Amino acid sequence: MITAARSVSSEESTARTALKLGPKSIAERYRNLVLDTAPTMPAIDRYTGVLYDPLDSRSASSVTRSWWYRHVVVQSAMFGPIGGGDLIPAYRLSHDSRLGSLRLASHWPVRASRALSSRSSGLVLDLRSEGYRALGPVDDAVVLRVVSVDGSGRRKALNHWNKTAKGRLVALLARTGADVRSMDDLVDWARLNGVVVDRVDGTWELVAESLQPVTA
Repeated sequence: MITAARSVSSEESTARTALKLGPKSIAERYRNLVLDTAPTMPAIDRYTGVLYDPLDSRSASSVTRSWWYRHVVVQSAMFGPIGGGDLIPAYRLSHDSRLGSLRLASHWPVRASRALSSRSSGLVLDLRSEGYRALGPVDDAVVLRVVSVDGSGRRKALNHWNKTAKGRLVALLARTGADVRSMDDLVDWARLNGVVVDRVDGTWELVAESLQPVTA
């Protein structure tokens, strides 16, 4: 994967297409050229954006960070399933990147599923987007559908902003030291912490409005 990413990143023209880079982001291709020597940091700190910002990982206590390191696995397009505390360099690659003859959709699923199965037991709560779930399917994982509830009680699935709710959920789980081994445990924990998690028409749903920003 690293070799293929380095190859397409070596020229601006190929990087623009393969990595879907625009004029303002084209310089990100250079990250893929120095993966062997670039500085590293824990995955929980490396990633940013609406999913990871709610974690506020830099201000988290050592106890909270330890929970993430034990329980959180990130599906990386470059490195496959990685632990929250695994040290990784900066890179540019996503689930739908095109790396010539190497297809992420063919390369990762069997390998990633095997790795995930080897390190998981009990409840596996799958918060990945559809594209990343496809890179490492997990049998019996529980997928949470994030919904918003309006004044009349109608539920509507969230798109981009569902990531914020997922980030807040993982932040709160860690900061409360949650011991969740089953969906019954998760529902009980959610009730105690004012979070709405319930089953609707056979689907587990998380109500976004029940999650507020979490502080250290």
